[in-house]
Amino acid sequence: MNESPVAAPATRRDSPAPKAAASRPAPPTATAARPATVRATEGASRARTSHQLVFGALGITVFVVAALAASIGTVGVPYLDTVRIIAARTLGLSIELPSPAAEIVWNIRLPRVLVAGLVGAALSTSGAAMQGLFKNPLASPGLAGVSSGASLGAVVAMFLGWHFMHIWLVPAAAFAGALFAAAIVYVLATKGGRTDMATLLLAGIAVSAFFSAVIAILYHFVEDGLLRQIVYWLMGHLTGRRWDHVAAVVPFVAIGSAALWYFAGDLNALMSGEDEARSMGVPVERTKALVLALVSLTTGAAISVSGMIGFVGLITPHIVRLLVGPDHRRLLPASALAGASFLILSDLIARTIFSPVELRTGIVTAIFGVPFFLYLLASRRNLVRWS
Repeated sequence: MNESPVAAPATRRDSPAPKAAASRPAPPTATAARPATVRATEGASRARTSHQLVFGALGITVFVVAALAASIGTVGVPYLDTVRIIAARTLGLSIELPSPAAEIVWNIRLPRVLVAGLVGAALSTSGAAMQGLFKNPLASPGLAGVSSGASLGAVVAMFLGWHFMHIWLVPAAAFAGALFAAAIVYVLATKGGRTDMATLLLAGIAVSAFFSAVIAILYHFVEDGLLRQIVYWLMGHLTGRRWDHVAAVVPFVAIGSAALWYFAGDLNALMSGEDEARSMGVPVERTKALVLALVSLTTGAAISVSGMIGFVGLITPHIVRLLVGPDHRRLLPASALAGASFLILSDLIARTIFSPVELRTGIVTAIFGVPFFLYLLASRRNLVRWS
């Protein structure tokens, strides 16, 4: 029996493709055609340019605000003349300057302006580091008990009459008190070689309350004149600051701020959690101890020449974080520049708004800081982007 051959089914290669399927796909758009690496590089370049503009603007602002503060006072000096005086004295230029104005700007106002800038930079840098360490935008340098320790040291020095012996004994006592308080808080919060940040926060609050109680007790044993001096110091002021105050605070602020910047990468890692930071090779406990020590050193030096000035370390790091992002490699130096401008302006307002009556600088920063603090309490969850 002959079997009739059965034709094999046509394969896709043999059968022609339908005309609809033969239509060419739409050409890719220009954005899709560019490699992802190119787009990422361009985005990073734009972000870098934006950050450079921010740093440039902050640097110019510091200089402009400093010259403005040095030109305004009971005896007004034209702004351009102030700039010429500062440039001539700084660069050693042989420019004819008006003698009274030059003395007023260079020897009276500029030292005060520079101390304000240094204190503002120190407090802002320390505040940014503490906020990174605690992973909380409401953290400030005073959480480690540094401010209360400095206050107690200064009050004890004035109570013992050290301010009559030498002008530098009160700042030295304030500085020693700040370091002493930070050491107590750290010891209380450290157990088994590990420092718990929640315990450190509670220890700082407890130590601050205890030192405040001791200060209140001392109030009852001083005369009215000395009590007024103590209260004025606790309000924070920059009256009578000279070039030797600038020379005394510069090394501590410069070294402390630079060292904190050195730990910027470790602070970035800690923002992801201690376990994640350990997995990245960060010595977590050592980093926490050193950052706290540097914050205490920098803040203690600042408070020793300015008294208690609050909210600078809270306001400026938060605002700067919105401008340059959460990366501490940019956040710390930008906070220093912004903090310097903020405190110089606050001090200018304090000494001119009710002239000839001069307010304490800490009062002005508190007027700005308290509403901002309440604003942060109300909106911190959707306002701060840490990463």
